[in-house]
Amino acid sequence: MRISTAQYYETTAANYQRGYNDTLKTSAEASSLVKVNTAADDPVGAARLLQLGQQSAALTQYASNINSLKGAYSQSETALTSIQSSMQRARELALAANNGTQTDADRQAAAQELGQVQQTILGLMNSQDANGNYLFAGSKTNTPPYTANSDGTYSYNGDQSQLNLAIGENTAVAGNITGWEAFQQSINTARTQSTMTAPAVDDGRVTLSNGQVSNNSTYDAKFAGGQPYTISFLSSTQIKITDAGGTDVTSEASQNGVISNSNGANQTVTFRGVDLGLNINLKSGDVPDTVIAGHTFTLAAQPDTFNTSRSAGNPSTAVVTAATTTNQAAYDSTFPPGGAILKFTSATAYDLYAAPVTASSRPVSSGTMAGSTATAAGVSLTFSGAPATGDQFVVQPNNHQTQNILDTLNQMITALNTPADGNPVAQQKLLATMGAGISNITSAMNQAGSAVTSIGSRGQALDDQSATNQSLVLANTSSQSAIRDSDPAEVMTRLTLQQTMLQAAQLAFSKISQLGLFNKI
Repeated sequence: MRISTAQYYETTAANYQRGYNDTLKTSAEASSLVKVNTAADDPVGAARLLQLGQQSAALTQYASNINSLKGAYSQSETALTSIQSSMQRARELALAANNGTQTDADRQAAAQELGQVQQTILGLMNSQDANGNYLFAGSKTNTPPYTANSDGTYSYNGDQSQLNLAIGENTAVAGNITGWEAFQQSINTARTQSTMTAPAVDDGRVTLSNGQVSNNSTYDAKFAGGQPYTISFLSSTQIKITDAGGTDVTSEASQNGVISNSNGANQTVTFRGVDLGLNINLKSGDVPDTVIAGHTFTLAAQPDTFNTSRSAGNPSTAVVTAATTTNQAAYDSTFPPGGAILKFTSATAYDLYAAPVTASSRPVSSGTMAGSTATAAGVSLTFSGAPATGDQFVVQPNNHQTQNILDTLNQMITALNTPADGNPVAQQKLLATMGAGISNITSAMNQAGSAVTSIGSRGQALDDQSATNQSLVLANTSSQSAIRDSDPAEVMTRLTLQQTMLQAAQLAFSKISQLGLFNKI
């Protein structure tokens, strides 16, 4: 086969150029020790490097999230620990004030310090992070979680939303503790009340406390279904308890309803999970059975109360001044348990919706104003000022099953500021209120402690996932290196070979290009 001179030159030049380019590429690889710079270098390896790069970026983000979560947990734990310490101080003050040796002045001094403790706890419950976000408000980070109402109670303005952050593939943890789980779910042991029905004017001889729930399971299983109960004093040594249907249930009371009149102070009657403080206060010359028999009380769970507020954008300045249940059956069957929104469609007509209101919401009750009162779903709302079309009002029920620490302290402060010197009945009521308050403080401390435990559990999860992520980072780095990085010995050997081959090609071309027929003449 004959090869023309032009053909030879073209082929040789192309081969030389190819070898030269390979040498340049290998030289660059030897300098950087990176063998995959573009997808053309290794299509499969480049695709795998892209996947590994995405995983590496995710792992970096996970590490950042873990650090952020640890910072948030530290702030929340510090606030909760301080709150627990303040609660312990409140408990100590309450225990010191809950005895018969204290005077009104002593109790007022305790109430003043208890008020300072309450404000300290309120400030801690409204703690903010470095960015000004409220720690315990759920997703409403720009809203103070706790504010005081006009009646002295405190409302939780946050929600129950947990703000989750990813810390691993398909793994996320909540970065916040809501006020709902830390403070609002404290069991309220003082959620029953007794009311004297006879005699019409209290003679002070029998004092029966509102009761304190001592066994939640028994209370839920038995007490709630039989209320309201009637407690009748048959004599100075025997009581009778009947349920709402008139059935005698005295056998379920401690000692079958037997009480003492010879040692009548500070007795406890236990009935269906509720402890009732009983005091028999006989006066000089009293015939016990004659003066005690005929006293009757009703005993039931505290009726629901309501927290109300107006929407900021209301056209009118009307506010709700009172909210009461006026039709228990309608309330039980119709009123939304999660709260309601009252919307005025005119100056007098309104609709009641379950909260929150959406585009598909339908009214659960409608009506028109009767004077200054709007009644819907068994609840009557009294207004100060005239509502206008477009007004909206939030109505939040409180069933008293739980109670936050701020409301508990408020009740105790009120009790301590109420004069009781020289009044045995007032002192007995004070002791009962303080006893229930102390129990509720303990409940609140336990709830805050559960929140701290939750933070600890989440922190442990962060540590475990962080260790897993670190192992993945090492594996990712190793895998990327195996695909992308060059072996120094191999690349230097290849470079030397390519350079030698290039030199040989140059020499061969030089020698061959000098050959020709004219050299033989």
